[in-house]
Amino acid sequence: MPNTPSTGATAATPSAGAAGKATSSPAAPAYGQTGKVSTPAKQGESFGDKVNAAKAAVLEKATAVKDAAAEKTRPTDTTEPVARPRGQVRKARLRLSRLDPWSVMKTAFLLSIAFGIVTWVAVFIVWSAIGAAGVFDNINNTVTEVLGTPAAEPFDIENYVNTGKVMGFTTLLACADVLIITALATLGSFLYNIAATLLGGLEVTLASED
Repeated sequence: MPNTPSTGATAATPSAGAAGKATSSPAAPAYGQTGKVSTPAKQGESFGDKVNAAKAAVLEKATAVKDAAAEKTRPTDTTEPVARPRGQVRKARLRLSRLDPWSVMKTAFLLSIAFGIVTWVAVFIVWSAIGAAGVFDNINNTVTEVLGTPAAEPFDIENYVNTGKVMGFTTLLACADVLIITALATLGSFLYNIAATLLGGLEVTLASED
């Protein structure tokens, strides 16, 4: 009777296929490791390329954050307009208690000179316009017809009133105005100071709106 192999020996010896499967399976990761297999670095990638990639990522993130903040702060159509506070009006009451006679005299003197010059120029322009319009010739003809003056001695109004006499009189009047206006202004300042001492002077209210 032939010898048959025992079942115990057969179970103890592993098969060749099982041994191959056992050797091909990867080893389990040790405790504390994530099990992620590290990939080798790309060939030809330098440190500068990594820095540029990091900068680009940071810029993209900053742009996204900025856009999100702009969307939050953008006013909506339903926002009611904010009422501006009304400006306050500040008032100040001032009192003109005294006038300096010297400053009043200087100011009045300059203003009176300007007034005299304006008067002289105005009279000259008006007199020249009257002469250019032929008013004097019409007056001469009218007087000659009314009085019947002989042709040998025609009437001429410019023998009595001419440009030189009119402008000379205007100059004297302007000089007199300078003296009179200056004196009256100075005297008025003295009188105002006396009245201000007794009554307190003029009060002026000034207002300023913020």
